[in-house]
This record gives sequence, structure tokens and C-alpha cells, in this order.
Amino acid sequence: MASVSPMAMAEAVAPEGLEAAPEDEPREGTEPGRPTFEQLYVSSYQRLVRLGYVMTGSKEVAEDLVQESFVRLHRHYDRIDAPERYARQAVVNACKSHFRRAARERDRRPLLYIVDGSRPTGGAASQPGDLHDVLLALPYRQRAAIVLRYYLDLSEAEIADALGCRPGTVGSLIHRGLERLREAVEH
Repeated sequence: MASVSPMAMAEAVAPEGLEAAPEDEPREGTEPGRPTFEQLYVSSYQRLVRLGYVMTGSKEVAEDLVQESFVRLHRHYDRIDAPERYARQAVVNACKSHFRRAARERDRRPLLYIVDGSRPTGGAASQPGDLHDVLLALPYRQRAAIVLRYYLDLSEAEIADALGCRPGTVGSLIHRGLERLREAVEH
């Protein structure tokens, strides 16, 4: 399988209406290179929603998770050394929590119907075999590693930091995830 560029990944899975936000000019009175909370919000909101969308498959869920992440970030913004990195990490963690919550709810809910394997049609990723559908079928850690590597172009060390694992584990997660993607796309 040919390597997937970060831009190709973004174009393949980004929903309509999520364009990049323009960068803000730094305001007077802020540390050089450190944006105010408002500047960080304006400059990174759309990018983080796109990240959340790629991770969850839902624009609405992604928007909610990004908002929750910014609320948490605001509480102690002045004590954070790298706010951009912290915001990205908060969104990745919020996506992980979202899937854990959904799994717990699914386990507690009685089976009221039989799933026939069909999906409703419509929406951006409605064709069987779409990259986004296949990506969402991966286990969370494999999906997160692939998205962080090919969508955000992070290094293995940065991905390991975001996922809370060793860099060698990241390589394994990406390898297994790409293998599953290859199998799904070929069939």
C-alpha cells in the first residue's frame, strides 16, 4: 500500500464546511510565541474539530468534544507551557473517553433489535469501503496512531506522548492498522 500523505488523508475524510481557520495576529501584552486563550481558540478550533471528526466520524460529536476540551483548558490556561499541544492532547483524550463511554452504554443497553449489517445511506461517508468507514472500524489506538501520524504528521515520539505508550508501540500500532486498512480496501 502506498503511503498516504497527511493532505490526502485530510481531503479524504474531512467533512464539508470545515475549512482551515485564518491565523490571528498576536496581541500586545502577550508572551512572544504564546497566544492568548482567545487567539488559541480562534486559530485552532477548526483544526481540532477536523481532528475530532477524523477520530469519531461525527462532526457534531467532534464539535462537542473540542468545546469540552477548551473548557478544561481555560480553567488552568495560565499554567500550561505548550497550549497548542495541550489542546490537541485534550481532544485526543476526549475522543478516547467518548468511545469508552459509548462502549459502556452499549454494554448496559439490552439488545432490542437485530442488526442486519446495513447502514443508512446518505452523508459524506455512505459508500461501502470509504476510507473513513474503514478507518472508523479500526480499534481506537490503531486509528488514533494512524490519524496522528498521517493526518497531523506527528513523529512517533509525539504520538507515543499523546497515546501514553512507548514509541515502539506506536510503530506496531501503525503497522497493524495499515495492514487492516489494506485488507479492508482490497476486499
